[in-house]
Amino acid sequence: MEYTIVLEIAEEGGYTARCLELPAAISEGDTREEALENIKEAIELVLEVTQEQARVLGEIAKVDVASA
Repeated sequence: MEYTIVLEIAEEGGYTARCLELPAAISEGDTREEALENIKEAIELVLEVTQEQARVLGEIAKVDVASA
């Protein structure tokens, strides 16, 4: 899947990278290349956590319904 990344020059130097589709995925780097590599890792981590939360939520939400 492709994601839209916004790269901004940070006031303190380097770059900040944000993923528009996954607001929790934010990273930074000293160079554009480093920021892009770091945001890839951030996206992977956000997706991993989201999948785990969905799995847990799915277990909690299971119910048995007896048919009449």
